[in-house]
Amino acid sequence: MRFFRIALSVCLAVSGSLAQAPKKAKTTGSKAAAKVTPAPTAEDWPVWGGKNRDFQVNTSSLADSWPATGPKKLWSRPLGDGYSAIAVESGVLYTAYRKGSQEVITALDAGTGKTLWEYPYIDVFANAFAEKVGPGPYAMPQVVGDRLITASATGKIHSLDKKTGKKVWSHDLYSEFHGTHLQFGYSCHALPYKDMLIYMAGGSGDGIIAFRQSDGGVVYKALQFTNSHSSPLLINVDGQPQVVALAAKTVFGFNPDNGTMLWSHEHVTNYGLAISTPVWAPGNLLFVASAYGEGGRVLQLNQSGGKTTVKQLWYDPHVQLHLGDAIQRDGYVYLSRGYDGPVFMSAVELKTGKIKWQERGFAKAQLLAADGKVIVADQDGMLALCRMNPEKLEVLSKAQVLESIAWTPPTLVGTHLYLRDRKNIQSFDLGR
Repeated sequence: MRFFRIALSVCLAVSGSLAQAPKKAKTTGSKAAAKVTPAPTAEDWPVWGGKNRDFQVNTSSLADSWPATGPKKLWSRPLGDGYSAIAVESGVLYTAYRKGSQEVITALDAGTGKTLWEYPYIDVFANAFAEKVGPGPYAMPQVVGDRLITASATGKIHSLDKKTGKKVWSHDLYSEFHGTHLQFGYSCHALPYKDMLIYMAGGSGDGIIAFRQSDGGVVYKALQFTNSHSSPLLINVDGQPQVVALAAKTVFGFNPDNGTMLWSHEHVTNYGLAISTPVWAPGNLLFVASAYGEGGRVLQLNQSGGKTTVKQLWYDPHVQLHLGDAIQRDGYVYLSRGYDGPVFMSAVELKTGKIKWQERGFAKAQLLAADGKVIVADQDGMLALCRMNPEKLEVLSKAQVLESIAWTPPTLVGTHLYLRDRKNIQSFDLGR
């Protein structure tokens, strides 16, 4: 059971016997992309966590409730095994799935779900608890300029032409840069910064690697640490750009221009299974959390003259974020809290760590904030529309829409929601 719980956590980060994507409308990466169905103007979801990497999207006109059967389904189709989240830009969906020994990057028409192109490549991987957990992929393809940036379960990085799926360049974080071999699968999402892509690899002297977006050239390598499954976050500390990284044993900040370490604070997660993306909040408050007994903490960062001071405001081993993301609003962070036992949807005051409320009713879940509401997608396949504020949780509607276990974060563009489990990908209209 311990190994099942360990393996369970990794596949969210992001993200055996496998379903295969249908051949209908399928093209290879060497062919030109098919015509895309026009989509209504809305804020795209190009990178991990959405435009601002905070799992919040600017949209309106979401319904206040759904029928008991769930929101209107626009389309559904088989895909394949995997936990990769779904990027969206200009009416095209991008995700990844497994087909035998291959990972397959795919582009789909957002309006119909039809395949536009695919890029398959060999990536043999077995999760450390393979009898219960699939082999990935775990990371979401990200749209950066005219490229699609991907990371495989074994740390292979690809930059593809987003229109055709043709490979432009690639790297292997393990064989080229001696990155930390993650037994539950690599799931870090690159951080686009200026003309670079910043990756967490782990290792000695090349723990952080910045690749040039255009040709994959190495801009810099820096730092030594044991990698985790989390993704880096760009923040601004009193006028200074910094990147926050949650590693296996520490949370630290570094200069995105050259990789210089700026500060570090201990945060030790057993098995290196720190998964969630750090949360940056007003007042220079940084929230990080993981499971396996570590819990959550808030650090207050202040910077003057290039020197950053770190003050821990609170630490609580009970604020464990095993799977999914956390959303900050109104001076609180909202999350699906729990690990080996009951799970509570919770509101935690950022400055004090006080748990203002906690409610059962969901399995471990992913959250997405939009239009004054929160969309909840839990691992049992339950989709819910909620309101969350410092005073209470109000569940407006719930419906079973996916098969357990569903670990992929939802994606929302306009009123169109995109979900997947290990078999199917679906689109719903959440509009009024």
